[in-house]
Amino acid sequence: MAQETTQLARFRDRTELLDFLLEVSQAAAETLDLDALMDKLAGIVQTVVPYDLFAILLYTERNRGLRLRFSIGHRSDIVDRLVIPLEEGLTGAAARTLTPILVGDVRNDPRYLGAVDAVRTELAVPMVARGRLVGVVDLQSTRLNAYTDEDSALVRLIASRAAASIDNANLYRRVSRQNHTLRTLAAMAHTFSSTLNLNDVLNRIAATIRKLIHYDALSILLVDERHKLLRSRFSIRYDQRFELDNLPLGKGITGAAVESKKPILVEDTRRDPRYIESTPGIRSEVAVPLLIHDHVLGVLDLECDRVGYFTETHLQTLLLLAPLIANSIENARLYEDIAARERRSAENLRAARTLQETLLLREPPPIEGLDIAVRSRAAQEISGDVYDFFEQGEQHVITFGDVSGKGAAAALYGALLNGLLRTLAPRRAGPASLLRTLNETLVERKVHATYVTLLVLYWEPPARTLRMANSGVFPPIIYRRGEILKQRVEGIPLGLLDDREYDEERFEAEPGDVVLLYSDGIHDQQNPAGEEFDRRPLYSLLEQNWRLPAAGIVERVFETLDRFMSGVEIHDDQTMIVIKVK
Repeated sequence: MAQETTQLARFRDRTELLDFLLEVSQAAAETLDLDALMDKLAGIVQTVVPYDLFAILLYTERNRGLRLRFSIGHRSDIVDRLVIPLEEGLTGAAARTLTPILVGDVRNDPRYLGAVDAVRTELAVPMVARGRLVGVVDLQSTRLNAYTDEDSALVRLIASRAAASIDNANLYRRVSRQNHTLRTLAAMAHTFSSTLNLNDVLNRIAATIRKLIHYDALSILLVDERHKLLRSRFSIRYDQRFELDNLPLGKGITGAAVESKKPILVEDTRRDPRYIESTPGIRSEVAVPLLIHDHVLGVLDLECDRVGYFTETHLQTLLLLAPLIANSIENARLYEDIAARERRSAENLRAARTLQETLLLREPPPIEGLDIAVRSRAAQEISGDVYDFFEQGEQHVITFGDVSGKGAAAALYGALLNGLLRTLAPRRAGPASLLRTLNETLVERKVHATYVTLLVLYWEPPARTLRMANSGVFPPIIYRRGEILKQRVEGIPLGLLDDREYDEERFEAEPGDVVLLYSDGIHDQQNPAGEEFDRRPLYSLLEQNWRLPAAGIVERVFETLDRFMSGVEIHDDQTMIVIKVK
């Protein structure tokens, strides 16, 4: 009775009560930090209505119950997990009816949920804002009939002022979480775009989701249409990587999500017959399909050992993340496929290069009366330039040419050409006749936009005579004792037009003569200023170095060419043959 008199005496008139309520409103409006707000509310209530146990329970729409959000005097194990349905307890009754519930002796009320044996009185007051239930303020005392109707009315006034502030704080927390999610999405987009390594992408997905949603296990499974499986591509359980079994399509919760193309949220896996246990102790699961243009790439699956852990908010967050995750995985997979194809292509090119080096003689064979040197380097892994040396009766045949294009296709066409040359040469008396027959044969096997330029030389040692015919190669440069001898030997490239005739030129060689054959990759090579190498440096080099052996002349030419290029990449195959008459 003395306590009640003290409480009533605190507010001697209406003005003093209004001042107190204004103080309550100001204190509640000072912060949007929910924990700080509830701590202030507990202190305010304690000044006017003393208690032994105090709690603020907030209403959760998803569970349709009251979750203990703040407490004084309650055991920590209760605080962490307690959710009270609206059909249970005095707090549930207050929330359900939106009216205060005061029980002077809880031992006589079957609705009472015992927390501490010594409790005798409980007062539960609902908090309502904008016509909606926000939560319940709950006071408990170890004394019988500790609270009066006046106390109930006073706590109700305090609760009504605090409800709006708590509702605003909750709204602020939701907005803050949404902003955090949007910032994380932007960061994810940047992070994922910075790598195309699939393992890196998957690790970053797991780490980023962890910042937004706590989980006990996360798995990403990708659809294998050919084998009708969901293949585990990435799985982590309690922060440790682990191997997850593949699943037949349509099986399990993940399979159902893929099949329906819709997310699936399971509050209690023990009650869902689709659940397949992969991690012991899991109680809730959410599976979100990963779609690319309505095609299911795979599924993102999160698990937790707590019943009902994943919420609609979690699901909405994952639905926002899913397109970004799907695109990142798809891009990384495409990159992996491209990289694998490039590796196979590089291996094939290396094998082709080895074969080409075997087919193209690295060193020309000894030819009576001639000193010959060859050097060739490809713009790509393999070269489209072709050359060959072989005997034809008492004559020696030297061929030099260039297949249109670069790389494997050009090298393959060049191999065909060399084979035809050795097959057809014995039946043709001279270079012009050989070119004509080659052209007819290649036109019969015509490949779109593919042709070859070729110079054929027949060397007759006893007479020191070169007979030559040309189908589009730069005419040879011939140097004799300080003079450039120009040979007009020209013709249409092979494989383009049928019924072509080719001219034949005859050159009487003398000891010391130098014959230089070169591909357009040398003539057209540019330096950093965009200037072409052209023929003029070749004239000068021959004048200065004609006395050197053929190999020395070749070496000087490439040294000069490299200085001219100054680091510019080779843009076309470069081949040179130097023939020096002994």
